[in-house]
Amino acid sequence: MREGWTYKKLGEVCESDLGKTLNSSKDTGEMRPYLCAINILWDKIDFTTLKQTRFEESELERYTVRKGDLLICEGGEIGRAAIWDKDYSIQYQNALHRVRFTDGVAARFCLYFFMHLKKSGILDGRYGKGVTIKHLVKSSLMSIPIPVAPIENQLSIVAELDKINELISLKKAQLSDLDSLAQSIFYDMFGDPIENEKGWEVKKLGEISSVKTGPFGSMLHKEDYISNGIPLVNPIHIKDYRVIADMDFTISDEKARELNAYILRKNDVIFARRGDIGRCAVISDKENGYLCGTGSLFVRFEQEVIPQYIMYIIRSSSFIKELISKAKGATMLNLNSTTIASLGIPLPPLSLQQEFAKRIELIEQQKAQVSSTIKDLETLLASRMQYWFD
Repeated sequence: MREGWTYKKLGEVCESDLGKTLNSSKDTGEMRPYLCAINILWDKIDFTTLKQTRFEESELERYTVRKGDLLICEGGEIGRAAIWDKDYSIQYQNALHRVRFTDGVAARFCLYFFMHLKKSGILDGRYGKGVTIKHLVKSSLMSIPIPVAPIENQLSIVAELDKINELISLKKAQLSDLDSLAQSIFYDMFGDPIENEKGWEVKKLGEISSVKTGPFGSMLHKEDYISNGIPLVNPIHIKDYRVIADMDFTISDEKARELNAYILRKNDVIFARRGDIGRCAVISDKENGYLCGTGSLFVRFEQEVIPQYIMYIIRSSSFIKELISKAKGATMLNLNSTTIASLGIPLPPLSLQQEFAKRIELIEQQKAQVSSTIKDLETLLASRMQYWFD
């Protein structure tokens, strides 16, 4: 242990309480906004998903978050944390622990410590309760030993980690700007794919491609899944318009031969047919030979069409609205191959599609460089947290 540092249980350096248990049928107080787990991102609070409920006057003091309070998720992605940095207060509900520190402990120092515990697996493995869904109950939270350094050391460490985090945020913003640029180029060249104000020829997707959904769930059984085999591509594996394989969620070569009709080929466009409608990706050389999962469907073109152009149609806001309007299902939206095949697709000249693909490729190269930098910075952040907190 470093000189001047001690370890104390979290409960020794803070006061903590879970938020209000919601029961709108009985509550009669004033409607107020409140924070819950979906609002808490790592070191950030998402106000776009803010909800309201009734709080009795007698509950306000107990369930109030004040500037400087640390909010920690009790369930789901346990330990995810953010600091309330606003000058005004807000209420919160029981999916969150509100942690209010005594003098001598900086909230951001503790936030980075929890980030380290989460990334290293210690938080879930040692303190999470529950088999299928983990919970961070108050007794476990308060028992966590945290390093307590002299306050000047805490603030110095926070400044170092904040600098790395700031660089990561800047690079992520750069990625977002590049995505916006690509989408802007699409609209400039082709217009809105639903309004088709440029008057391109329109054909049904089924006229220019074959559309196929993934295998029925009954065609794959628990015992069919292996590690380090042929990956499946379900919606969860389509992230940021790329396929991110899970090598623990794969099948054998033998099983893949049985399901040969669902094998993906380069330039197929795969997208979610349920849940997050509009999530899509173009199959590259790397994913050639992967298997379309149950929750996905793929489009294979039977005439010359540039798949990157089709992908940008699918990811456009107006086309996503069109997909959602045609999807079925009360609890989870679903798309089938017949619905997809009937969608109208504007078809500008192939030369224009090719020009678009070249411009997008240049942007993708820039994105790859930025993504590599982000990965290096995240590795550096994890390394520095491990240095200070292990």
